[in-house]
Amino acid sequence: MLRVLSASELLSAWERGLAQMPVQRALTLLAAACPETSVDTLAKLSIGQRDAYLLTLREWTFGTQLLSLATCPSCRERVELNFNVADIRIASNFELAEAYSLSIAEYELHFRLPNSQDLAAIDSYTDISKTRYFLLKRCLLTANQNGQAITADQLPTDIVDAVVQRMAEAEPQADVQLKLSCPSCSHQWQETFDIVSFFWNEIDAWAYRVLREVHTLALAYGWHETEILTLSPGRRQFYLEMVSK
Repeated sequence: MLRVLSASELLSAWERGLAQMPVQRALTLLAAACPETSVDTLAKLSIGQRDAYLLTLREWTFGTQLLSLATCPSCRERVELNFNVADIRIASNFELAEAYSLSIAEYELHFRLPNSQDLAAIDSYTDISKTRYFLLKRCLLTANQNGQAITADQLPTDIVDAVVQRMAEAEPQADVQLKLSCPSCSHQWQETFDIVSFFWNEIDAWAYRVLREVHTLALAYGWHETEILTLSPGRRQFYLEMVSK
């Protein structure tokens, strides 16, 4: 259901996403690349499924290599990251179970995996513990203690932790961790890779660069934005070099 976005379509998605929160931006990008799929359907994709699609869209848009920076938590040295899409793509994330179960001690739980609607609902929460319980309340289908139905609020912290861990195991694409090592002090740590913010920052930088190119070529040749955007990046660069001479 995913397709490559043209330069014009990517610019339109970027413009719509400027005033949106990250969860909505992710859906805006997917909606542009999946025009035959409703936003509601996309919003109900699990986070791992959503991120897998975004990773593929990012690869189609900017290539396989990913470049970034991280800060060493020990010496504060800036560390350059250069890795491949394949390094963080986890297989078998497009077909997941509709519900999962967990039996631990006297508890029997059935739950689904979080989706974008869930993340949007907890977006204003700042207390991590409350966020975890609220997210679990949304994803918990049934919970029993010794055969008696209970609510998410009645679950002890260790059971909540076990469910969250089970969710992470069921869908590792939703929580990609990069193992990093500082070349200066040899400190090793893990850094979360968020495809939504990473991809959006790339699109943001690309959009400003492309709009400057459109401005320059429109002034020089009198072309409309649509005409300029249909040019390949290579041909646009050729005309920009001619203008600068």
